[in-house]
Amino acid sequence: MVDPSEPVVLADPAVIAGLDYWRELPIKQQPTWPDAEAVAAASRQIASFPPLVFAGEVDDLRDKLAKAASGQAFLLQGGDCAETFAGATAEQIKNRIKTILQMAVVLTYGASKPIVKMGRMAGQFAKPRSSDMETRGDVTLPAYRGDIVNGYDFTPESREADPQRLVQGYHTAVSTLNLVRAFTQGGFADLREVHRWNQGFARNPANARYELLARDIDRAIKFMEAAGADFDELRRVDFYTGHEGLLMDYERPMTRIDSRTGTPYNTSAHFLWIGERTRDLDGAHIDYFSRVRNPIGVKLGPTTSPDDMRRLIDKLDPNREPGRLTFITRMGAGKIRDALPPLLEAIKEHEATPLWVSDPMHGNGLTTPNGYKTRRFDDIVDEVRGFFEAHHAVGTYPGGVHIELTGDDVTECLGGSEQIDEATLATKYESLCDPRLNHMQSLELAFLVAEELAAF
Repeated sequence: MVDPSEPVVLADPAVIAGLDYWRELPIKQQPTWPDAEAVAAASRQIASFPPLVFAGEVDDLRDKLAKAASGQAFLLQGGDCAETFAGATAEQIKNRIKTILQMAVVLTYGASKPIVKMGRMAGQFAKPRSSDMETRGDVTLPAYRGDIVNGYDFTPESREADPQRLVQGYHTAVSTLNLVRAFTQGGFADLREVHRWNQGFARNPANARYELLARDIDRAIKFMEAAGADFDELRRVDFYTGHEGLLMDYERPMTRIDSRTGTPYNTSAHFLWIGERTRDLDGAHIDYFSRVRNPIGVKLGPTTSPDDMRRLIDKLDPNREPGRLTFITRMGAGKIRDALPPLLEAIKEHEATPLWVSDPMHGNGLTTPNGYKTRRFDDIVDEVRGFFEAHHAVGTYPGGVHIELTGDDVTECLGGSEQIDEATLATKYESLCDPRLNHMQSLELAFLVAEELAAF
């Protein structure tokens, strides 16, 4: 993070010491490592590696999120529930980016605002679990906590937490980021090409209702070409990465001091969020993330009170800095219309401008009689609509969506124009954790969100 053209600013020793205060606090959702010294050695190795992202990129994102919080932009964040090491292939990464770019074009037109594009990528390797253990039949083993901790195979060897997976997680993130940057800066993201992909989607008879919007976008692009728009500039996009900041043996060694300002940045991603399971005000995660300069998200479930929200603001955004704090609501389709408005009303009293983002995935899970974890596409859509309705009623701005998706044609969520039913789930169910929208369902959701944005 050193720029030789700028003077190096040394960090206050108290700032550096504060980055480890979390070790004195209660902490949740950490694996039980069998060898403490091996974990410490892996963390030291990671601390010696180059940063994955840079402070200037993080600052740029914070500025864009500030615009989204004030209604001048909109955040689209999408990607895998849990990335796997085996899934970090060029084809799968390309398909995820392609899906997000396609969604972004539709949203840009619907919102008539810039879309901030962010992937749940290059670090979404760790997953919180509802139980430390998993039982199958008469065998009980540690729960699968993501590839950065242990393996999915239900064997004692696979399920033992392995510190070397921390190092492998770093290297997998590096290769993923290399591909992300190549695809988003090398012409793959050309606006005209992305639109052609969407035209194919809209021509499908099942998606006929979206064809008019696709035609409108087509006319707009042709007008831009006729008017001499600089399409060389539209061949590249800014694309940011984010993941849940969960595993402290990985996040802490990825924390570096910016040579320009002497302040700490977590360089594992541009954006990190704190899950509802780890957002205890007096816990380790909140304390650590309050000390880094990255924009920080916090998941809010339906039981969140206005006082909970106020205390989170005071801890994570004491200076009330636009772009610093994002609230990601995950309340469920049946609860959001009641649970969200009191929080939106209360925010007006705190002189804070958080970015409000809808996560319509995590509050709408269900398990089918044949044992598949799934979500109904209609519930996901309904929660998004409830999110927009709440903001419209209160007079605040709905600033983004946070979606678990894949660019592949999986069958993990029920419904959508493909009419996936319970019998179809088994056809191509590939997620190791939570069900994701497939490529077609993701695009359908983008067109629906665009309709909401156009009317807002």
